[in-house]
Amino acid sequence: MSVLTIILTILQVLSGIAVTVVVLAQSGKSAGLSGAIAGGADTFMSKGKAKTLDAKLAKATKWFALAFALLTLVLNLL
Repeated sequence: MSVLTIILTILQVLSGIAVTVVVLAQSGKSAGLSGAIAGGADTFMSKGKAKTLDAKLAKATKWFALAFALLTLVLNLL
């Protein structure tokens, strides 16, 4: 195993762990049928919250997932 492969494997494991942690840290988007009926006022009142932590977590999820996919492809080619 070359040094590059070992480094990329370590980065892939770290990005996989990061994706898992970020996804688990996000709040649930659906509350079922009760959320559809009574959730209208709740989403209106929490619009400011969606722009802070939830938006950052969603963006982090996309970047970590992209890094994981690219590292997987690169490791597959090596």
